[in-house]
Amino acid sequence: MGRDLTALFDPRSVAVVGASDDPAKYGHAVASQALRAPDRRPVHLVNRRGGTVLGRTAATSLTAVGEPVDLVVISVPGAGFEAAVDEALACGAKAVVAITAGFAEAGPAGLARQRAVAARVRAAGAVLVGPNCLGIADNTTELYLASDRFAPGGVALLSQSGNLALELQLRGEAHGLGFSRFVSLGNQADVTLVDLVEDCARHEATSAIAVYAEDFGDGRAFAAAAAAAGKPVVLLTAGRGTASARSAQSHTGALTTSADVVAAACRDAGVELVRTPREMTVVLAGLAGPTGPVGRDAGVRPRGRRTAVFTDGGGHGAVAADAAEDAGLEVPELGGPTQDRLRSVLWEQSSVANPVDLAGMGEQRPLSYADTVGALLDADEVDAVLMTGYFGGYAASEGGLGGGPAGGSVLAEGEARAAKEIVAHLASAAPKPLVVQSMYPGSPSCRVLAEAGVPVFAATEDAARALAAMTGRRSPVDATGVPPLPSPAPPLSDPGYHGVRALLSAAGVPFPAAREITDEAGLLAAAAEFDGPYVLKALHLLHKSDAGGVALRLADRDALLAAYREMHARLGAPAYSVEAMADLTDGIELIVGVNQDPRFGPIALVGLGGVLTESLRDVAFALAPVPARRAEALLRGLRSAALLDGVRGRPAVDVAAAAAVVERITTVAAAHPEIAELEVNPLLVRPDGALALDARAVLR
Repeated sequence: MGRDLTALFDPRSVAVVGASDDPAKYGHAVASQALRAPDRRPVHLVNRRGGTVLGRTAATSLTAVGEPVDLVVISVPGAGFEAAVDEALACGAKAVVAITAGFAEAGPAGLARQRAVAARVRAAGAVLVGPNCLGIADNTTELYLASDRFAPGGVALLSQSGNLALELQLRGEAHGLGFSRFVSLGNQADVTLVDLVEDCARHEATSAIAVYAEDFGDGRAFAAAAAAAGKPVVLLTAGRGTASARSAQSHTGALTTSADVVAAACRDAGVELVRTPREMTVVLAGLAGPTGPVGRDAGVRPRGRRTAVFTDGGGHGAVAADAAEDAGLEVPELGGPTQDRLRSVLWEQSSVANPVDLAGMGEQRPLSYADTVGALLDADEVDAVLMTGYFGGYAASEGGLGGGPAGGSVLAEGEARAAKEIVAHLASAAPKPLVVQSMYPGSPSCRVLAEAGVPVFAATEDAARALAAMTGRRSPVDATGVPPLPSPAPPLSDPGYHGVRALLSAAGVPFPAAREITDEAGLLAAAAEFDGPYVLKALHLLHKSDAGGVALRLADRDALLAAYREMHARLGAPAYSVEAMADLTDGIELIVGVNQDPRFGPIALVGLGGVLTESLRDVAFALAPVPARRAEALLRGLRSAALLDGVRGRPAVDVAAAAAVVERITTVAAAHPEIAELEVNPLLVRPDGALALDARAVLR
């Protein structure tokens, strides 16, 4: 069930240690906020000098309060922090919010202090937020222990940045966004992001969870908690970067970036990953904006991404269609019956294919907006509607906001009726999302829609992004969430080429016949065990092909021996591998690799392989192990996926066989945490199956 954070979010009593009358001190801001709800619970102000703070008598210590305190906020200089924590625990505190800084962020000595304090808190059966945090707030329990106010609403905001939280609050005002909770994460010495996501998932007043995090701690546990939350989780993170690990010794390691890892974890967990505070606000407005007759509480749940774009001007429609497709939505041509239904409510010059364009009918009959929206929402082939353009302009002109046609009072009145009819239709029809982009988002007509729960935006790209989030339910392939890690296997004892082949072969990964040799006698003996043509590989080289350490299509033993002598004279490798040459006819070379990430654990990579892997960079990522069904979806999503189905007369290859091998390779890697990088490249996929042609492992 996760940790019990009741004392943190709904304590019976609160004390602020370090409360102050000095506006420059954080203890002043927190104490001021804490006193906003004096009747909800006892609030004690503690200042070692005593006297009064904010007009109230201050206790000189927690002990002097004379009664147990459930939650203690500590905002004192670092030198007195441990003593304040010990006194709080001695007074029965079950939760501590540590604003004091100077711990893990200050270096090894600070980290040691932080760990010692966290251990004492846990031993006492209490919980600790921070240190180095900016407080918490819970609007549902009237708990105000941060320096700023947060408008009430349904979003739980978990942030490692105070200023960024304030920006989200300011940006959210225009969309009616409010917050159920705010938690400044701080150093996460005890209460972690995972604990908070799990608790917010259980919190009935929270409809969506917004996270800004630079340090995930256990990233895989975060992904699992988000996948199990049962409500939207939106993540903004910094430091995604594109720089490869400088120590990477395989294609997999060189290609796997922090950004890829985070994106893969978010996709597998169903988390909405955003890049900026503006994008986070847009997504939240779509997922957790104001509720009304057609709001999210009414159960608006999309069935797919087939989007009808509806406009009152060709330019807006074309731009919106592009924006929708850029956001991952589909804008298909509407079928004959739907087009006929639209023609029955529009005039002859209206376009009904998709985008649907009123072509000026809105000024002749404003209710045509409502008729068209209703017809589109009723169409079985439409999953969502994006309305874009001038709607709102007639009422804006009437309201003095400018831009509408002269003498637009009649049109403004009709537009207002259209807005109300749209709301009524949404409330009575099967739930489908409607998102609006308007040149006049603040107009009375648009406010009618917004107050009913319809997201309204000024920018076309914002409307498309919000709609993409609202239609972002995971496919059945991804619905299983974060794959569990297998039990650890005995550590790999031989990380050499043939040792890795043996490890993977035991898991069912097919390889051509091969023998390791160190001299000519061994080479001839190996050649006698299986027929040519042969392959000769120099072992213990990072990139054998680049170094000229691979010879292919050696027809017989004489050719094999000649290649060995030339290669050995040039490279002097300590060992070589003699292998049966695979039939490359009609084959596609793939790469399958797993890289151990310090936050998210094993991360799988699949893509177009061979010697051009790093040049083409046509790869996809997922949390490992990767089930075969998901592996096939990843392969089908590559830019070069058309090659798998055959092009220019070539037959299709066995993608299912490749996906099964991907599952085996990634399961082995996930069971061997001592392997930093495991790679099969190439994995040859032919019409009749898949065959691993080379393998490499790099230990931690």
